[in-house]
Amino acid sequence: MSLSHEIRRRDDAVEVVLSGRIDRDAASALDDAYTAASVDTPESMQLDFTGVDYINSTGIALIVGMLARARAQQMAVRAAGLTEHYRHIFEITRLSDFIEIVQPAPR
Repeated sequence: MSLSHEIRRRDDAVEVVLSGRIDRDAASALDDAYTAASVDTPESMQLDFTGVDYINSTGIALIVGMLARARAQQMAVRAAGLTEHYRHIFEITRLSDFIEIVQPAPR
């Protein structure tokens, strides 16, 4: 399954709801998601991983790339909806040092 996204705007924040796999084939989809989400440079971006069923090391690198772009725009980034496994991966890779991990907002 390829990666898809939905953008939800709330005040000066944006939520990027991701679904599918984050691997080498997701580079273009993540770039498109970031571009759509960063219009008007919101203060913060939340990446919702609830619908993501797989992230590999290349996917982690792609997420780091999104984080770098957001930081260059002085945009705070949060990660929501991570499974315990991926929460642990974010911690051991120290990605959690740069992305706040939160629970997803109720729908």
